[in-house]
Amino acid sequence: MENFQYVNPTKLIFGRNQVNDSLAGEVEAYGTRVLLVYGGGSIKKNGLYELVLEQLNLISNVQIVELSGVEPNPRLSTVNKGIQLIKENQLDFILAVGGGSVIDCAKAISVGAHYDGDVWDFVTGKAAPSSSIPLGTILTMAATGSEMNGNSVITNWDERDKRAFSSIHTYPKFSILDPQNTFSIPADQTVYGIVDLMSHVLEQYFHVSENAPVQERFGESILKTTIETAPKLLESPESYAYREVIMLNATFALNNMLSMGVKTDWATHMIEHAVSAVHDIPHGGGLAILFPHWMELVSETKPERVAQLGIRVFELDPANKNTRELAYETIQKLKEFWKTIGAPTKLSDYGIDNKEIDLMVKRSIVNKTIGNYVPLGENEVRQILERAL
Repeated sequence: MENFQYVNPTKLIFGRNQVNDSLAGEVEAYGTRVLLVYGGGSIKKNGLYELVLEQLNLISNVQIVELSGVEPNPRLSTVNKGIQLIKENQLDFILAVGGGSVIDCAKAISVGAHYDGDVWDFVTGKAAPSSSIPLGTILTMAATGSEMNGNSVITNWDERDKRAFSSIHTYPKFSILDPQNTFSIPADQTVYGIVDLMSHVLEQYFHVSENAPVQERFGESILKTTIETAPKLLESPESYAYREVIMLNATFALNNMLSMGVKTDWATHMIEHAVSAVHDIPHGGGLAILFPHWMELVSETKPERVAQLGIRVFELDPANKNTRELAYETIQKLKEFWKTIGAPTKLSDYGIDNKEIDLMVKRSIVNKTIGNYVPLGENEVRQILERAL
């Protein structure tokens, strides 16, 4: 295990009716001039928008400015709109109501509002945030874990580039997680969230550090619980019991607890970011397609962890099978599970062919290689993309 320090400053407020019980007091502790950030309008259809306004208006002298229409792959142009609204109206708090895309956009706005340069500098690593506008969230989709981490993924559509950055300054001050607010999520979005949370676990499960049984067993428990619960949830989408399990799983999958003391991978996410930067597909859909092909490639040289996953999570019988056979069977089980719940299986499901594969490879390779479990160069990334077509 590697040496590590762990800090997570986000206050998690979980359970029924927590918007009613907690929102006004939590916001008022940080400010009264609020930028309300949300997506395409689903919160207006399910009543959450009205509830949020009602609670915010309990704050004395509150001022609310809205930024709506955040894209599923949030764009730099939208981030810049939010920064402009903050500065023009001298706002002192950001409330993000939505899923990971809305929260990621709000995070970039929060640090960009305190920066005189281009906020894209933070995304590309040319600069690092030193302060931010305080941010709170109300989660409406279980997927990214953005409600309890400092990560943000932003798309520069003009450059057809999509990248992630992280900072202690982009952790939400609080996040309200009421599973009832996920009841109206469409089935395909629920599936994408399930794939995303499982992929987050896998990116950390395939680490390169020694002696990390706690981290591995914790990740396996999240995967097993998700595999058990997901089909039931899709059959009963308004089940509070199933929604709360998936919601908490998604939070634990990426609040940095699984990465304590280990060097993680993240190559598949970087490849998917490149694909969705060029083709604007759903992130979870892209991961469902790409992750099994990444596992196939790395199993050619390091099948041991893949085989372990199969034995412990998919309960494969190791008798009379070698490690590579177990790894292959594990990958087939993962493919089968994701296909069964309705996830896509190939890039052509989104109309993607090999015409822009060179650009996707280029956008994937931020450094000379990506990933740690098996470092990948351009040739390996190309193989994964070609297999995924």
